Amino acid sequence: MTRTFSEDEGRETRVTDTFEDPSFGSDADDAGFGPDIEGADGELELEERRALRRVAGLSTELTDVTEVEYRSLRLERVVLVGVWTEGTAQMAENSLRELALLAETAGSEVLEALIQRRVRPDPATYIGSGKADELRDVVISTGADTVICDGELAPSQLRHLEETVKVKVIDRTALILDIFAQHAKSREGKAQVELAQLDYLLPRLRGWGGNLSRQVGGRAAGGVGIGGRGPGETKIELDRRRIRTRMAKLRRQIAGMSKARDTKRGERRRHQVPAVAIAGYTNAGKSSLLNRLTGAGVLVENALFATLDPTVRRAETPGGRAYTLADTVGFVRHLPHQLVEAFRSTLEEVTDAGLILHVVDGSDADPESQIDAVREVLREIGADGIPEIIVINKADAADDLTIARLRRREPHNVVVSARTGAGLQRLREAIEADLPGLERELHVLLPYERGDLVAQIHERGEVLKQEHVAEGTVLHARVSADLAADLERYEDLAVS
Repeated sequence: MTRTFSEDEGRETRVTDTFEDPSFGSDADDAGFGPDIEGADGELELEERRALRRVAGLSTELTDVTEVEYRSLRLERVVLVGVWTEGTAQMAENSLRELALLAETAGSEVLEALIQRRVRPDPATYIGSGKADELRDVVISTGADTVICDGELAPSQLRHLEETVKVKVIDRTALILDIFAQHAKSREGKAQVELAQLDYLLPRLRGWGGNLSRQVGGRAAGGVGIGGRGPGETKIELDRRRIRTRMAKLRRQIAGMSKARDTKRGERRRHQVPAVAIAGYTNAGKSSLLNRLTGAGVLVENALFATLDPTVRRAETPGGRAYTLADTVGFVRHLPHQLVEAFRSTLEEVTDAGLILHVVDGSDADPESQIDAVREVLREIGADGIPEIIVINKADAADDLTIARLRRREPHNVVVSARTGAGLQRLREAIEADLPGLERELHVLLPYERGDLVAQIHERGEVLKQEHVAEGTVLHARVSADLAADLERYEDLAVS
């Protein structure tokens, strides 16, 4: 990667990068798993997306943007634009690099990245009218057909910027929604993504020409009769009504599809099986960690948002206590609130957990901001009060100084490598120590005919010591309060 970084009188910063193709999905080892659990279907889809390339010599510049083109996001050759309002230059550059990874995950080729230094984004064109004209020159010189802005733009900002640069302009939110739409596989996942996209599109509908005309009204109502005469609906009003109707239908479908997951969670709670959720930044290695701990064999890709549908697997602590481990969708800086709302039923796997494994990419340039971004989403869904273990992943590729800095910042941590398996035993022991629900520690002597209670202690509790004597089985264990109530009568036998 080659980079030129220059600053002109503290007002404008321009970053010109040659973003090398990271070959998402082509190297299984980079994703933290071996070839035995390779996701062939996912790799084929990535190859198909990457096969669509721009034909050299054909102009793709638009003199106008139609409603159909606005709704269909086909990203090919893009220029990135960011506004640096706070923080350091390094933080602004890291944010733009992440936007480049998002754009490449969506199937586009990043040509150039620009940063504009401002106190706040321009309310009209996001970067200011003068800089918008300069952006137009960059678009012409590079042959780009799309501009991606590093932030969520108001509908008026998108429209004014498009009128200036004469190519399609989208923001960070639309880009993330497009990636989610590419990766959604299950019926529930597709419905959640569609709901989020419609929620984003609704205030951004625009009309041209006939789209603003009335459907009926006055004498045009003709044979409609009483109640049919009047101003009527415009085409854009009709579109908005149809979108709201579709959104209501999707919410009902998602609520119905979440009942099966609610039933399973209720069954686990009834049997006192503790739940552990894996949460963290996108591409931090959550699915790889799940595979290592449970052998789940879920799809792992070196790509952003490879996991959208939650996966729940059974696991055991070193002491033999059973618990469930759930892999969830990854978070990102400025995660669109539409996605948080649409995926709320999926994110309930996190809110219902008794322990969160917060996975952090130790090899990232700014892992602290990843932790802050994830905790912001956890607060938004009401999961900020759940105990968490910071799992610093990718230790084999991380810098020692970065790991030391993270361990000082987050004392309750475990350093692992899902790729090599290093540190996984320490992680299992940390999970065992932090699992909720074992309030009572007791010594019992169970007669041999009560083997059912012995089995329950092994399944639902933690056995610290076990010994067989003539009278029965002597157990020193930690169990939940309800199971302790069934065992109280056998404590006296153990004492005597």
